[in-house]
Amino acid sequence: MSNKVLFGFHAVTVRLKTAPESVIEIHVDATRRDARMRQFVQRAQEAGAKLVDSDAPRLAALAGGPRHQGVVARVTPLAPKHSLDEVLDEVEGPPLVLVLDSVTDPHNLGACLRVADGAGAHAVVAPKDHAVGLNATVAKVASGAAETVPYLMVTNLARTLGELKERDIRVIGTSEDADLTLYDVDLSGPVALVLGAEGPGMRQLTRKSCDQLVRIPMAGAVESLNVSVAAGVCLFEARRQRLR
Repeated sequence: MSNKVLFGFHAVTVRLKTAPESVIEIHVDATRRDARMRQFVQRAQEAGAKLVDSDAPRLAALAGGPRHQGVVARVTPLAPKHSLDEVLDEVEGPPLVLVLDSVTDPHNLGACLRVADGAGAHAVVAPKDHAVGLNATVAKVASGAAETVPYLMVTNLARTLGELKERDIRVIGTSEDADLTLYDVDLSGPVALVLGAEGPGMRQLTRKSCDQLVRIPMAGAVESLNVSVAAGVCLFEARRQRLR
């Protein structure tokens, strides 16, 4: 496997915590010596990571842009979960899955992974031909969650939703025109929450594959939320119900 790049304090710190042996080297801004950088350097040294002082052009070249916070790591890829079945077979308790249909913005995906991690989702699923893949921008926005939440891209999303149903996982889609609200349904059991991109929403076949449709009740003038915000609302409602 070829090496990959992670950048930003959160993404690199999570890798140092979860798999320090996979960190080849960390390039840090030689001119930045504030408290946050000193704390990060100490943590990297304690993890046994190789540190390399670099200048701004070198860091930008490695990260593919200037938004690296002065921290860029070269790492070996972690062995991914190869299938949704593999992930679900290891789940203890009721599975919670986030399904994203037609989300192509890396910033939205990164934010969705971050809320999925925070809410305890076991996996994020997306179609291969209507979604963005994992890249350095996604990893940066995800603040380490791209390393902790399995992101599985499937060939046929409708078929995958059918396979979830065969596992007795309820497939609940979100739609502005649904009769029921998010707070009217039981999310404490095995659930897959399906969200589409802001604007077009879910594709028609995906919508038809859902067991039930719900809407987030909106009290203001705007008609919809950004998909990552909507994902956070839905996932944390499921989390709240599971804590009861």
